[in-house]
Amino acid sequence: MEMVAFYPGCAAKGASKELYESTVAVSEELGIPLVELPQFSCCGAGVLEEVKDILDIVVNARNLALAEREGFKTIVTVCSTCLLVLKRTKYHLDNDDDLKEKVNNLLEKEGLEYKGEVDVKHFHWFLLDEFGEDELRRRVKKPLQSLKVYPYYGCHTVRPYEILGYEPSENPQSLERLIRAVGAQPVSGERRLECCGFHAFWPNPNGSMILTGLNLKDAKLCGADCIVTPCPLCHMNLDANQGRALKEVGESFSIPVLHVPQLLGLALGIEPKRLGLHRNIVPVNC
Repeated sequence: MEMVAFYPGCAAKGASKELYESTVAVSEELGIPLVELPQFSCCGAGVLEEVKDILDIVVNARNLALAEREGFKTIVTVCSTCLLVLKRTKYHLDNDDDLKEKVNNLLEKEGLEYKGEVDVKHFHWFLLDEFGEDELRRRVKKPLQSLKVYPYYGCHTVRPYEILGYEPSENPQSLERLIRAVGAQPVSGERRLECCGFHAFWPNPNGSMILTGLNLKDAKLCGADCIVTPCPLCHMNLDANQGRALKEVGESFSIPVLHVPQLLGLALGIEPKRLGLHRNIVPVNC
């Protein structure tokens, strides 16, 4: 397998260390050669474009160009927001020659050039593309039989399709495929594609918590034993803010929320501590 550039993003290196730990553990178990480039910078999470569009584009073009300069064909990230920002930058550069020339003139000062040769994938897309469901199923050592898992996508891995382009925005199935591969049962509710409100938390915390609470309630009504999400920001709202969110919608239950590599890691037989499960706020009983 070719080496891939690993772009963990800020959340996985800070507030969601368990995501970083579980991604590394799963990659080691599956023999995925992840290489983290120390020169990568924060993607800006969409905030930079609010200040200056070209700043957002250049910062992320630099990240793409760094990976290209080192010979990587793929950047893998575990953050949905990083995925969207990097994919959006690539989309604009690949479809606007004037913009690409302007950005490359700026990157030239650092000895970089964006050529458009690198792709960006979310970690769970990479797993499905490289291994497929059958091979992942073959690698499973502890099938998660009888476990009902609610696949919560959130926004940034499914919308907008013209930029992300991996699976239909209206009915994605990548998480369901992974859940079945580890021997568990997906229980998909009507809110699995709805926003959790993370990016609206600061201007409207109550509204954000209501959205998160409704998503949690939907998972519970579906009979889920746990939720899995590919987004560390959704994870923060669903896990760390679970009590507050449920209070906003008049509920008081608890339900574990796992990152994708944590769910897969359990099925691969990796020790819970290596998956950072002790860091989850809502306890995960393995």
